[in-house]
Amino acid sequence: MIVTIQSHALTVEIDSLGAQLASIRANDGEEYLWQGREDIWARRAPILFPFIGRLKDSTYLLRGTPYTISTHGFARDMAFEVVERAGDHVSFQLTDTPQTRAVYPFAFTLTVTYSLKDNQLTKTHRVTNRSQEEMLYELGAHDGFRVPVGEGLTMADYSVRLPGVDKVRFYGMDKDLMLTPKGEEIALQNSALPLTPATFGLDTMILDTPPQAQALLCDRQGNPRVGLTFPDFPYLGLWTQAKPFDTGYVCIEPWSTLPDGIFMGRELRDKTGIRRLAPGQSEALCYTTTFYEKGVSQHEA
Repeated sequence: MIVTIQSHALTVEIDSLGAQLASIRANDGEEYLWQGREDIWARRAPILFPFIGRLKDSTYLLRGTPYTISTHGFARDMAFEVVERAGDHVSFQLTDTPQTRAVYPFAFTLTVTYSLKDNQLTKTHRVTNRSQEEMLYELGAHDGFRVPVGEGLTMADYSVRLPGVDKVRFYGMDKDLMLTPKGEEIALQNSALPLTPATFGLDTMILDTPPQAQALLCDRQGNPRVGLTFPDFPYLGLWTQAKPFDTGYVCIEPWSTLPDGIFMGRELRDKTGIRRLAPGQSEALCYTTTFYEKGVSQHEA
């Protein structure tokens, strides 16, 4: 089921399957969200829960017991219930099932709320532990944005700018897509990163959250078209496929936790950044995405 919310600036559609974004359109019809292509990347903006990325052998240990789960967890492929709805906001909810407990043995509630105000979309993930034991989880975004936004430019005309950052150190990836320790420092010009991870010999650009917890998708003139602010998330992933042609999208991904890596233990509690909730406890992780009209600077918006 598709649910629509609106402001004077944007129309946003969300699919109850995965509680994920399906469309973000400006009043002039400009689409900001990648619409998916089977031959490139079929998804649009999946929610990553209760895991981010690929586990070694698709398996983790919980107090010594092995569990097998798919890449990025199960939330992206499950139907959420609409629990609250108004013109400018909507909330979706997912609870555990016998199927989820077979691969992730916790009782939980995940409530995802989208709220629109003018040209800003805030997404709030509230996770509640309904188990009688401590719950361990990961949560991340995987929002894909069209590049270029509009016509007449290529991906090479765009960059992702990290305000206040003049150099970066990325976590690497090995041949099995397991995270490796950070590489050497790379200097940035005007705090800007090219859109292709392959530029740095990476599958995905992964880094600690920059000091301003902000990432801007900017056009050739340096004007932002999409901006994310994510102070609740300690890590940031940037990804598009390494193709011999423009893929037409880039994912800007606030993450609570690092993906599985060669320097981490197999026990879930040993994952870097793993979130912990006591029985009955809940917490909310939020980020806000701002959508800019063409030619409007960040300070003018």
